[in-house]
Amino acid sequence: MSPPTTPPAAATTETLVVGGITLSSRLVVGTGKYRSYAEMARCLEAAGTDCVTVAVRRERLVNAAGENILDHLDPQRYTILPNTAGCFTADEAVRVARLGRELLRDLGNPGSEWVKLEVLGDTRTLLPDPIGTLEATHRLVAEGFAVLVYTSDDPVVARRLKEAGAASVMPAGSPIGSGQGILNPNALRICLEYLKGDDPDYPVIVDAGVGTASDVAVAMELGVDGVLLNTAIAHATDPVRMAAAMQAACYAGRQAFLSGRIPRRLYATASSPDEGRIGHSAGG
Repeated sequence: MSPPTTPPAAATTETLVVGGITLSSRLVVGTGKYRSYAEMARCLEAAGTDCVTVAVRRERLVNAAGENILDHLDPQRYTILPNTAGCFTADEAVRVARLGRELLRDLGNPGSEWVKLEVLGDTRTLLPDPIGTLEATHRLVAEGFAVLVYTSDDPVVARRLKEAGAASVMPAGSPIGSGQGILNPNALRICLEYLKGDDPDYPVIVDAGVGTASDVAVAMELGVDGVLLNTAIAHATDPVRMAAAMQAACYAGRQAFLSGRIPRRLYATASSPDEGRIGHSAGG
């Protein structure tokens, strides 16, 4: 049986606005690491996303067969979010962001003024360099970019990036591609408090570390506005089915957050009312 490729009921009724662009899906999906561009296209369909990230350095745009990934993405269907993946200095990230802007302007894509900013600290952990990230954010904002910035789950750094003008702060759930899920939910809660306390509509997106659908649900239940992922789908045994699971988890987690969970209690609480129970007397 094929996995579903259409959104759950009412999944598209609540939109997300980031950097002046309205998205109908709260799941942003990467375009790297798939076995083929055809598989990538099936996964994007199954995920129900309308926003995809693309690394714009040339070696990531063109595969070994000479195919350009942009030829496999319909700019009328997807908002393309160029990213600075693989950059380790602010200078390099700014240069790649400018390149992405020019490429997408040629396509007429609404995401041409967007950039997903990554300035990495080292090749082993792929954790963000907070100093380089903050510097690049200031520079790109000054150039008119809507900067969606990948950062750690440090609440102080998150607040500084928002103050620098980032259109969205995107704290990591865990290291890129690790599949460890949400390692520090309390840090994310504080990030949300710092970023949304006086600005509830400010978009906060968890970026990196997702391993499976339950990780997406956990992130959304914390109150983040969206999840950005790639490896968890692309490297799954059945990527298309996993993409569909991610879509369902994103929707379920968002609805659970909006519904308001019951408080945790140490002891049991009966789910049936005491009134009318045999042997029960209201008078004691």
